[in-house]
This record gives sequence, structure tokens and C-alpha cells, in this order.
Amino acid sequence: MKKCRRLPIAAFALAAALPAQVPQKNVVLDGSGSGRIFDGIGAVSAGASSRLLIDYPEPYRSQILDYLFKPDYGASLQHLKVEIGADVNSTDGSEPSQMRTRFDHNDTRGYEWWLMSEAHKRNPNIILDTLAWGAPGWIGGGNFYSDDMASYVAHFIEGAKRQWGLGIVYTGIWNEKPFQSPEYVKTLRRALDEHHLDTKIVCCDEYPGEGKGQWEILDAMRKDPALRNAIAVVSVHYPRSHGKLTTPPDALTVGKPLWSSEDQPESSAVTILSRDWQIGGRSLAQLYNDNYLKGGFTATEIWSPITSYYDNLAAPNSGLMYANTPWSGYYHVQGAIWATAHTTQFAQPGWHYLGSSCGDLPEKGNYVALKSPNGRDWSVVLQTIGATDPQSVRFTLRGGLSTATVHVWETNSHRTFEHVADLPVHDGAFTYTFDPDSLYSLTTTSGQGKGTAVPPPPAAFPFPYREDFESTPLDRSPRFLADQDGAFEVHPCADRPGKCLEQVITVRPIPWGPLPDPWTLAGDATWTDYNVDADARIGGEGSAMLIGRIDSADVFRNSAARLPSGYTFRLHSDGTWELLFSAYGAVTRTLAQGQAAPAGGQWHHLRLSFAGPRITAALDGRTLASVSDTGRTHGMIGIGSEWNRAQFDNLAVTPAAR
Repeated sequence: MKKCRRLPIAAFALAAALPAQVPQKNVVLDGSGSGRIFDGIGAVSAGASSRLLIDYPEPYRSQILDYLFKPDYGASLQHLKVEIGADVNSTDGSEPSQMRTRFDHNDTRGYEWWLMSEAHKRNPNIILDTLAWGAPGWIGGGNFYSDDMASYVAHFIEGAKRQWGLGIVYTGIWNEKPFQSPEYVKTLRRALDEHHLDTKIVCCDEYPGEGKGQWEILDAMRKDPALRNAIAVVSVHYPRSHGKLTTPPDALTVGKPLWSSEDQPESSAVTILSRDWQIGGRSLAQLYNDNYLKGGFTATEIWSPITSYYDNLAAPNSGLMYANTPWSGYYHVQGAIWATAHTTQFAQPGWHYLGSSCGDLPEKGNYVALKSPNGRDWSVVLQTIGATDPQSVRFTLRGGLSTATVHVWETNSHRTFEHVADLPVHDGAFTYTFDPDSLYSLTTTSGQGKGTAVPPPPAAFPFPYREDFESTPLDRSPRFLADQDGAFEVHPCADRPGKCLEQVITVRPIPWGPLPDPWTLAGDATWTDYNVDADARIGGEGSAMLIGRIDSADVFRNSAARLPSGYTFRLHSDGTWELLFSAYGAVTRTLAQGQAAPAGGQWHHLRLSFAGPRITAALDGRTLASVSDTGRTHGMIGIGSEWNRAQFDNLAVTPAAR
């Protein structure tokens, strides 16, 4: 038997260091064929997720908006969907209603109009969508699926056009509610037509459920031609189930575009986007391609465009960007921005997927190819997430696609949206070797860019904190306060000069999810020993309250809870009062209670103090209770009421000595 020749030790080491050979992939980019129409990538400003953005000072607010919406600068978002507010908690707070009664019309309340306007200024081609999470209590006698609600939606869309010059292209039914009312969909279509609006209906924005769950609309459309004609787009939220993305075959043949109209990496509404490339960016790189390749979705909208809500609220850091300290001007441009840019800066709504030119790579990763309406320009978005070895791909161009120089952009843990190569095309083909665990865009187009604005350093919430509401315009929310239910706006004070903050919602809205008492939030989660003071006036029957050491305001941790996790001093109009401790997942404890003189229709001074384990409640300078409790040691502050009018003035947070 012939003996094997022994290799030198150095040769063994070299062989071991070489990566495994990955076979070259041959891809034909054929412009003569086409797949579905690309409808774009966007984000959903809802659930009060953008609340603090409007409070940012310039120039930082404009820099943030540029990173989100300016073409060829950052995420270059192509869709913006906003909540039609209803003064009811919709995840991280409540967004204002434009019609608090049947005869009330105010198309300037809140910040969604402003956000749409700013997005449109930067990108006049941005596609605007709307969706309701809840409804005011007057709607339909408490019935969401009503003529009132259809008219409410139509008035919102009219207001966008009349007051802001904005055209709303799409609107939905009811966020993440099981499809149950085909008649309402047709009613909404009639209402839009009667208002001379060509806004298209997206249906039904359902959350995953049992059985067919979010795809029930398909059977209904087959049985009801009028329903089918009323719907322009079939949409679902978070289409993955246990990490798998599957779309029913009848959805792919229904003849309507399919959208993932609210999504996140790992297909969970509570999964957060990391602030770096390693988690958030890599996950989105896979999600955008997979949504088309495995689900047939031609649009993806991420909740949310920006994390502009406090960290102790539900689903922290959901946004593509992070900006929730307007007092500092600080923001963070996360990896998710650049993962999004790899599609949005290289293909526009109206481009066509090249269906036969999309697929998987030999090791890990995949690619999608798109062509422009002119039939010549093209782009490929290719990701190698999870791959450990380089992969070589030979591209052959056919069907009239341009053979101009191919520009290559790359993002990974070493590069962030960098233009890394310009490749000549020879004999209709070119070859490129792709790094593992990376995201690429290849294109014959030009003009892409990477924003350069830099934020100031972060800073803590101002302490001591004082707010007398005098600098806030009437009918607006003051800086830094984030309403969690109801609506707190600055109005003229009752029975005293000046401006006050007033909770104005007295009829319980139709909720989307949990329905806590009306209250509004501010401060720093690290605060420990402090006094929170406010003057309060209870209008009619009801209450006013101070809240402190709020360590969590995540309403989903206990959907039945009326108060956040922390301590509440509540004064009722009949003079009864309570000092309460609340913790999500636990029964609210009464630490002290008593009776004072009737308090309705009069101004009173409330104080809630924290000094180590000592919690003290005082009314008009008189201590009502001083107890020891260690349930919560730190947290933010809030003021609130029940569903009654209540005014507040001279809110202050000051140090408390132990």
C-alpha cells in the first residue's frame, strides 16, 4: 500500500485556517420578467410612541426628522402611518382626538399632523396611512363599528387635507381587532366616497390568533364581492409565528397587495430593537427580505419610527431611532436606520420585484432584485446574516437591464452603510464576493448618502423641576408630560389668574386595550427622595391625584390596573382621600385613608414626599399620613384624575431630606 506523504506542520495549520469552500452562486437578473410591485417600507407612529419628539429643540429635532424621512440621508422612509387619536391609552400613552364631541372639530390637536407635515416636507412622495386604535366615547353609543366611526375617520382625513395640505392614501379599520364586521368596512368605503375622498382601505391589521386568525378576511372577501371591492390591500401584523413566516396560498392568489402593516424583528410586538447593528440591524436586514421572499409582502411598516416615549413604558426602544430626552437634545441613530436604508435608498414604491431573480444563497442569506419603472435601472438587496464564510456570486444581466457600473454598499459590524466598490460589467456579467454576516445593496442608481449630523451628549431630566404652564400655548400639552389616558391640556385657570393644566375627558373612550385612569407622566426613573407638589382643583364629582416613585407604567403588565406601579395620593371631591401602593401583578394596597372637608370646586395644595422608606401625604400644608413602606424606592412622577375634569397648577419636584 502506498504511504501518504506527510505535510509539514505549517501546511496543516494553513489548511485548517482556510474557510470551507462555498460553491459560487449564479444569479440571472432578467428584466423581461417581473414579480409583485414593491409598495415601500415605512413606520407606524402610534401608541404615543412619538410623543416627546415635538418637544426637542432645534436644530436637533430637524436632524432627527432628516434621519427618518429625508431621501438619501438615513432611513428615507417611504410610508408613514399614524394613529387617529381618541384620548385613550393605545400602548405608551393616549393620543388626542380631533373630535371630542359630534360637533367638535380641531385638526391641530396632538403631534401626528405635525409629524406627517414634517415627513412630507422632506419627501413629497411619502405615502401617508392612518389607523384607529380606539374611539371617543360618543361614537356609536359605545359601538366602534358604526356610521359615527366611519364619519370620524373621514373627518380626520379631510382635516389632514384642509388644515395641512396632506393627502392620506390609505386607512385601516381597527388596530389588531379580529375581523368581525364586513358591513363596517363597506360603511367606511361609503363614508369616504361621500366625503369625496379617494383614500384606499387596508384591511384588517390583525394580530396573530388561533386557526386562520389574522387571515379570516380572505374567506369573507370570497363570499362578498362588495367587501372585496371595498378593500385595496390585505394586511396583517407580525406575520411570523414561532419564528416562521408563512402566508396562506389563497392570500397569494387573492389579487390584492399583501402588507405586513406593523412589524418588528423576531415577530413580537414587545421585542425591542437594539441600539446597535448586532441585534436590531441584523434582524431587520433579514426581515425586509424575508417578508417578500417567504411571505409575499410588498410593504413592511415598523412600529415605531422613533422611540420618543419614556423607558418605563411598554415595549421600550421599539423605534428605528432613539430620542426620548428632549431636554438634552440627545438622540441615537441606531443600526435599524441603516438596515432600512439598504432598501429605501435603492428602490422606490412602484418598482417591480424580479420574481425569478430572488432567492437564497448557498450558505446563509438571501437576495431580492428589483427594477425601476424605466425597465433599465435595477438594485439587489442581499444579506448574509448568520453566514460564517464569504460567498461568491456571479450575476448575469438580461432583458434590457442596464449594464452600467454597479455600485456596492455594505453594512456589518465593521462598516456602516459604506460605498465599498464600483464594479464594471463585462459581457453582461460581473462577480462579487460577499462578506459573511453583512448587508449589501448593489445598484445602477446613484445619489445615495449617509447623514452626518451629530447629537449633543445625553443629560438627566432637570431637577429640581417646576412647571407653571404659563409658557405653553392654550389647548396644547406642556413639554415633557406624557399623557397615559385621557387628555391633559393647558387652559385658562378656573377661579385664579393664569394658565393651568386640565384633564378634559369625562366620558370613557372605546378602548383598544387596557384602560387606566387618566394621568400624565414625567421625570427621571432614578429619582429616589423628593417632594412632588401641585395645586389642584376638582371639577364636579371625581378626584385629583399625585403619583411618585413610578418604576413601571407598562399597562400590559396588568391590563386591569387603573394606576401605575408606584405610590398615589388621591383626593376625592367629597373630601375622602387615600394613600395607595400599586405594583403590576399585585393587588393595590391602601397604606392610609381618611376624610377631609369636601374638596370639589376649590383649589387645594397637594404634596407627596419620599425620604427613604418614609412616604408622606399632605393637604394644604397639613400632614394627612406618614407611613413606612419599601415597595418602591425610585421612579418618576405623575398627576391625574378619574374621568372628571381637574385642573393642576404649579407642579414642582424638589429634594426631600431624609
